[in-house]
Amino acid sequence: MADDPTALMQQLHDEHAAALWGFCLHLTGDRLRAEDLAQETLLRAWQHPEVLDQSRRSARSWLFTVARNLTIDEWRSKRFQNERSTDDVPEPRETVDETDTLLQAWVVAEAVTQLSEEHRAVLLECYYRGRSVAEAATRLGVPPGTVKSRTHYALRALRLALEEMGVGR
Repeated sequence: MADDPTALMQQLHDEHAAALWGFCLHLTGDRLRAEDLAQETLLRAWQHPEVLDQSRRSARSWLFTVARNLTIDEWRSKRFQNERSTDDVPEPRETVDETDTLLQAWVVAEAVTQLSEEHRAVLLECYYRGRSVAEAATRLGVPPGTVKSRTHYALRALRLALEEMGVGR
């Protein structure tokens, strides 16, 4: 059996394929990608007969290393980053109804009016204008720590105002 590469490959598959597939599933989070990755890894083992003669433990290590490297290579490749499953493609919509978005904006704007001036100012600088904490602190004339705490309490107050208006989580 030691001289028969087909028998050694069968033994390698029997001993490691299930664990290899589980490892690949852990790496990818996708059952089909895990299957492809495990098959590609076993193909690489077939192309490198020296792996077939290794001890059980070192063969598994080699397989897992190859699978991890293949996953990294795939992730880095432009081809993989640009691929999209047909399951992920949204169905085209004939009309776009912005009513919900508009209503949500009005509700949030109304809730913001219930905040203190300091809380409104910090939310305006940090969220609406996209300023960093340091920039907001400079514009408002307060220390950065004050901006952080006001932001925290402003968001809590905003959440409470929204809940009081009947807008839940």
